[in-house]
Amino acid sequence: MPGSRPETSGAVGAPGAPTPRPRAAALLERLLAPVDRLLNAVYTSELNPLYKSGSLAVTFLFLTLLTGIYLFIFYRIAEPYASVASLDSGWIGGWVRSVHRYSADLAVVAVAFHALKMLASGRTWGPRALAWVTGVMLLSALLLCGWTGLVMAWDVQGHLVALEGARLLDLLPILSEPISRSFSQPGGVGRSFFFMNLFLHVALPLGLAALYWLHTSRVARAPVLPPKRLNRGAILSVAVVSVVLPVPLPPEADVLSVPQAVPLDIFYAFWLPVARQAPPLGHLAFWLAAGALAFTVPLWWRPRSYEIRPSRVREDLCAGCGQCYVDCPYEAISMVPRPVPSPLSATVARVDPQLCVSCGICAGSCAPMGVGPPERSGRDQLEDLARFLGGRRLPAGGVVVVGCGFGLGNDTAISSIEGVLPFPSGCSGSVHTSVVEHLLAAGATGVFLLTCADRDCLYREGPRWLAERVYNDREAELKERADKRRVRIGSYARTEFPAACRAIAAFRDEVAELKDGPKTRPAPVDYECEAVDVAS
Repeated sequence: MPGSRPETSGAVGAPGAPTPRPRAAALLERLLAPVDRLLNAVYTSELNPLYKSGSLAVTFLFLTLLTGIYLFIFYRIAEPYASVASLDSGWIGGWVRSVHRYSADLAVVAVAFHALKMLASGRTWGPRALAWVTGVMLLSALLLCGWTGLVMAWDVQGHLVALEGARLLDLLPILSEPISRSFSQPGGVGRSFFFMNLFLHVALPLGLAALYWLHTSRVARAPVLPPKRLNRGAILSVAVVSVVLPVPLPPEADVLSVPQAVPLDIFYAFWLPVARQAPPLGHLAFWLAAGALAFTVPLWWRPRSYEIRPSRVREDLCAGCGQCYVDCPYEAISMVPRPVPSPLSATVARVDPQLCVSCGICAGSCAPMGVGPPERSGRDQLEDLARFLGGRRLPAGGVVVVGCGFGLGNDTAISSIEGVLPFPSGCSGSVHTSVVEHLLAAGATGVFLLTCADRDCLYREGPRWLAERVYNDREAELKERADKRRVRIGSYARTEFPAACRAIAAFRDEVAELKDGPKTRPAPVDYECEAVDVAS
């Protein structure tokens, strides 16, 4: 069936090999597929918001912060509702308040989709556990910040949020009088409460900044914002929607009555209908269970048959160029002085096994092929290629598709394309350019490198570094002796299989029309490399 993939394929480029995600992730991926397919059809995979959901959340948070500063100028703790109503009565004030609310809501939506993408791809355990745990903390702080914002307006919704929150606090034996009484009797809510609420609402964003730093501390070159076109489009969309559909201001809170019909912000107050019907202990049990489930994801949402095998460095081959150090997406490699002096270099690469996710990108970045996960270095890839080609006849005028095993590379339907021979690999960023050279030397009329969509790479930067090595002479580059007209990179999401097939077929026809034939002399392996600026 076209588009079908064995769910256990691709870890080291061999069909049937285990993947770094649990089997249940495949079901979640299928549930997300319709959304993924729709967004790819509208935006293309280059700008698919689903792939940029984490950085989009930052955009919406920045927008919430900027509009919040404007609202803060006009807010008065002595008259919370009256000050918000006065601001909302003006065109500018009402528009700013709507932008504030919409962007805050969209931040939660973006974070939720970001979490689903991490679950679907299995990026929740091992060295990535810290990012998941801090992500849960970020979401918790974001929700708390939103709750204090709802209370600040002191409308009927904010009153219910405060009342239900107080019922939870009453379960703690810290105060002699129940806090919830303050929200159900005249004069019970004073300026001190609104001052404390305002302080929390202002202070929590500082905590978000600290958590975000920790959240991204184990990745290199973490993208803070989405691509400019998507970023501008997101901001413009919020601004326009805020004009067309301004957020209405609910009625003022009345502490002497609890209204039966309350307009709710479903992204922050989704829990209120259940909380109003459940006893406080049941409500508390819900939040404790949800928190325990979320924080323990790295323990139970992980594969049973996959083991992270950190990269290793052959010091007798390492030239100390530092390219693997620069390219590593997780800062798992450092350059240290050689313990034993060598004419090769003064420094040598070191891999921290606690940070390495075994992506193999370092293998693709090493010209002398001296680093990589066990059995997946550049030299191992050439041996795998020799076994793959041994006794195999390449299709006449055919193309070899070197496909990422975590994306479409293991799709069995690729082999049904006439004149195409699939060669599954690991992450596309781990493919050494010598593999491409040897394929052309073996008689392939073209090599199509099938990668995941940009920013949807399981290991973040695989397509980027592969393109740099093939087209822009990045270290471990594809040498000039290779006919680059016969090499093509195609980046496609899993839901873009038909488009990938069309691109492969078009490339096959294109290289078939080239006048001169492919190289027949095997290209020698280049064991030399140039030093790079490791400080950049």
